[in-house]
Amino acid sequence: MDSIDRPAAIEEQIGNMLYSCIQERRRANEQYTPEHSIGYIIAGSVQFFTAAGVSTHEAGSMGFVKGNFLVKTTKIPPPGGQFLSISLHFSSEALQRYATDHRIRVTRPYEGIGMHSLDGNPFLRGFFDSLLPYFHNRQPLSDALLAIKTNEAIELLLQHDPDLRNLLFDFNEPHKIDLLDYMDRHFMFNVPLDRFARLTGRSLAGFKRDFEKTYRMSPGKWLQQRRLTEAHRLISMEGRKPSDVYLDVGFENLSHFSFCFKKAYGQSPSALAK
Repeated sequence: MDSIDRPAAIEEQIGNMLYSCIQERRRANEQYTPEHSIGYIIAGSVQFFTAAGVSTHEAGSMGFVKGNFLVKTTKIPPPGGQFLSISLHFSSEALQRYATDHRIRVTRPYEGIGMHSLDGNPFLRGFFDSLLPYFHNRQPLSDALLAIKTNEAIELLLQHDPDLRNLLFDFNEPHKIDLLDYMDRHFMFNVPLDRFARLTGRSLAGFKRDFEKTYRMSPGKWLQQRRLTEAHRLISMEGRKPSDVYLDVGFENLSHFSFCFKKAYGQSPSALAK
């Protein structure tokens, strides 16, 4: 089949495993990881944008991302090639079964970072390599085999970093955290308010109540103002293009961003950029 006729992106899923094959630079729509996951970049690279900043990971990289975490990703194919990756997600049900079978209890809250590298671990690299034939040969996995491979991944993670047990097997809801600090570091993530509420350890009603008490305005109004302020700074101070900025600060489309920007500042973002 001619390359022009190939789809720009193919994602195949087998149970809790996902294989991605992408021909063009692609920015993910999803900005929230509901479940813990591990991933392996086979070809190309991925840019991760978190509250801590931007990091780029090249082919051969392996990593762990915790659940209930906000992150933006951009997948970048190599020159003339395709971006390839494979990932595995851990459902709470699978982790609870493992914890019960192995009589695991959390000894203390996990205080590690939300993403960390698994590079250089030959056992995890071998694990990912063992998954590829199922996608390359379109070989289905039985539920029993999926459970075995998931448990293998858990075993290897705990071998790599025993402290991860305090994260993987903590099934409590997120505890209530400082609202002002969290929102100021995560305003650029375009997720629903109920997601922000859960991530800060609140019900939606409690989130709105605490938010208006803290900021003296509704969450929606504050988010728009904060995003526009950051966009203005990036364009005027750092010389960024409006077409690059609007997604970075949390807007969904350029036209809506331009409308809101002009209403707030009296000129369009493109006029400010000149």
